[in-house]
Amino acid sequence: MSNQKSTSGGFNFMTALIAIVISIVIGIGIYVFVLGASGNFDAEGHPKQGNYLGMMHSGGFIVPILMAIFIIIVTFSVERLMTISKAKGKGSAAAFLRNIKSLISNNQFDEAIAACDQQEGSLANVVRSGVEKLKNVNGDNSLNNEAKIAAVQKDLEEATSLELPMLSKNLSIISTNATIATLWGLIGTVLGMIRSFAAMSAAGSPDTAALATGISEALINTALGISGSVVGIIMYNYFTSRVDAITHSMDEAGYSILHSLKAAK
Repeated sequence: MSNQKSTSGGFNFMTALIAIVISIVIGIGIYVFVLGASGNFDAEGHPKQGNYLGMMHSGGFIVPILMAIFIIIVTFSVERLMTISKAKGKGSAAAFLRNIKSLISNNQFDEAIAACDQQEGSLANVVRSGVEKLKNVNGDNSLNNEAKIAAVQKDLEEATSLELPMLSKNLSIISTNATIATLWGLIGTVLGMIRSFAAMSAAGSPDTAALATGISEALINTALGISGSVVGIIMYNYFTSRVDAITHSMDEAGYSILHSLKAAK
């Protein structure tokens, strides 16, 4: 296999952990200093009429965690967008593959390698590795055609195995937080409903303030949880489709390289 390195990019474990901690701190800060600002409440401590920031604050301790989860999803979505865009390369993947097919069919291996260097990205790395191996075995008369195909195929598989982990890295964080957002919001909903029923069961007339607070807590947590989950699911599916498209391009390029050997007499 060539010495081509995998495309760098994305948060490593420590950076991802720091990003998660910072997101939690920001979520708590927004809850305390923005949503909990004194201007959002009346003299009795209730949210002012029509003040949505104060209403969100009434959601209780569940709210800052939900906000942190949303920030985590957005942060890692931006990180994946930048990394996958870099992995795609500079130009059109379809045009790049057409050019590579034309070059290797004419045994223009040096030109194909130069095209890979110009394209950059994960796809170009895999193609470059395969073309380099193809160039080496093509001039080796000691190998039969089957041995050449096996050598090139192995090199392509090893190059692909270097790139795929980088493409799918941190996607699990997005999917996990999308699931947690719904469940955490559901916990807040249940707690809010418990508070509401407790107010309704009080002796005498129900405590309308406590009832309203409980209902607000339930609805706000539900809304925040669903919102975070929707964004997370959309972004996860989007990035998964992008990774699948790049993987398909790698497979197509590998097939073209191997086909050039199989067609050789």
